[in-house]
Amino acid sequence: MKNIIQDTGLLTKNTVRMKNPNHVNEILNNLIIGGIQRLQVVSDFDRTITKQHENGIPHLSSFAIFGRCPSGTEQFLATAQELRKKYYPIEIDPTMSLEEKIPHMEMWWKKSEEAIKGLSISSKEIGEVCLQCKPSLRDGTKELFDDLAMENVPILVFSAGCGDVVATILQQGGVYLPNVKVVSNFLNYDSSGVIQGFKDKIIHVLNKNEYAIKNTEFYNLVQDRENVIVMGDSLGDAEMAKGMDNLKTVLKIGFLYDRIEESLPSYLDTFDIVLIDDQTMEVPKAIFDSVKNSHCE
Repeated sequence: MKNIIQDTGLLTKNTVRMKNPNHVNEILNNLIIGGIQRLQVVSDFDRTITKQHENGIPHLSSFAIFGRCPSGTEQFLATAQELRKKYYPIEIDPTMSLEEKIPHMEMWWKKSEEAIKGLSISSKEIGEVCLQCKPSLRDGTKELFDDLAMENVPILVFSAGCGDVVATILQQGGVYLPNVKVVSNFLNYDSSGVIQGFKDKIIHVLNKNEYAIKNTEFYNLVQDRENVIVMGDSLGDAEMAKGMDNLKTVLKIGFLYDRIEESLPSYLDTFDIVLIDDQTMEVPKAIFDSVKNSHCE
């Protein structure tokens, strides 16, 4: 068995943490043996495809960007800020179990959906605000997505954010490529352009594994792809591929920035690789390159 961790180089950086390097090395070898044709990628969006911060300033989430739309009311903005102030500390609280957090996350998203009902924010306005906010994709995201598209590796962007904003940012960043599918909270408009809520079942940060992936277009694309790289910044993201029953090898990569010292133990228990304050896609790309290069040998 090859020592992929040493061969890759980037996996020995001081920003990389692994609870069980031998197990990670075994997973990496299995990904390489499976090759490109057996690989798929499932990734969170906010603070996973986008950076967690820029010089210490947190990046706006897709819902926060939606809240910057001029057609949003003062009441909506006040409600959104109040909800985040109340529920975000719960989301990142390392002392609470996922089971304890779930009802709070359900309430946060339910109240958020109620808050957007009746707003008249067009897709054009969303596009303009996304350009103004200039959300930063992680360094190297374009290169990674281009390489994945070149090899026809399917990518599921599985987001608890605002799907319309997610799709717009991906398009503006040049990474909404034919192999990319988005499952998220897309806005439901009536015939006059007024938002009625979300189109489907609400996706929050801790129920992505419960969402019916089998009923999505993505599931049909990956039935023969038994190896997956999962990427996220929330503990709940680690289970995003759980709805797929054909999997043999799963590599879970977690991005950690908030409350690092307190949160690291639970992240190490949950993810195979934890990247500490790493605002790049260097490690995922190095892993993909290892699979691709071995496939070409």
